[in-house]
Amino acid sequence: MKRLRRKTTGIIVHSDYKRWHTYVLYAAFFLVLALTLLVTVFPPLWLFLSSFKTPVELYRVPFTLFPDEIRLSKVYDVWRMLGFGRYFINSLIVVAGAILASIFFNGLLAYAVSVIKPKGYRLVFALVMISLMIPPILNMGTLFHNIVRLGLINTYVPLWLVFGANPFYFIMFKAYFDRLPKALFEAAEIDGANKIQVFFRILMPLSKPIVGVVSIFTLNAAWSDFLLPFLVLLDDPYQTVMVKIFKLHSDLGTAMGFSPDILLMVLALSIIPPVVLFFIFQKQITSAVATTGIKE
Repeated sequence: MKRLRRKTTGIIVHSDYKRWHTYVLYAAFFLVLALTLLVTVFPPLWLFLSSFKTPVELYRVPFTLFPDEIRLSKVYDVWRMLGFGRYFINSLIVVAGAILASIFFNGLLAYAVSVIKPKGYRLVFALVMISLMIPPILNMGTLFHNIVRLGLINTYVPLWLVFGANPFYFIMFKAYFDRLPKALFEAAEIDGANKIQVFFRILMPLSKPIVGVVSIFTLNAAWSDFLLPFLVLLDDPYQTVMVKIFKLHSDLGTAMGFSPDILLMVLALSIIPPVVLFFIFQKQITSAVATTGIKE
């Protein structure tokens, strides 16, 4: 209650708690949040715990959430048996290139539309907004045809470039750049900096929050992307984690006799990197998203 007495901001302040129906609303609000948390957390929690179960435990009736024994050596055994390190490295290469492409190309276009504003920038912005209404799957046939014609099969270049032309990331960059005072760019140009130097030496250091947000979004999207890597990366040495999981679950899994607990362990390993990175940078993500649409 002492903390509530000092509460003077937000939807409900301390004076609102003097009415009984406010307590009911407050309790209902927290109940909804608790149920939402349960629905969100339970699936990955079940996955991690079930990955340590044996096949007999998975099919046991009645259902038990916790395994009889958590054997950490199983993680190493599965990792070594499937040679999963190579696929993790491939996914990291795809993610690293996608992050660089999403920051450079989308940021550069947003810089041109928001700061430089050359002739025709309004048309460019309108075309980008129109592209948001086109489902990405409709472009897949044309995109794959161009990839084949350019000889980019079994390369990571197409997987990088698709994130360099993302209208959502462009809009996030533009909204953030619109908040920055234009006097900074004018002062840099007076000091002799050209447009490219302003972008790299002035704009990018000031845009670390939005760069972090776009990087995390790109990491999550590139790491979990399946369709385009499945079409482009045909040979096993180039495949990513998600493509390998699909292969294990389909033809290879049946032929080699993998048990369901092995597949669950692989799925659990595949979701660890984005989850860990989100928890590390969650404060930066939420603060940047909350202020992206605010223009000073």
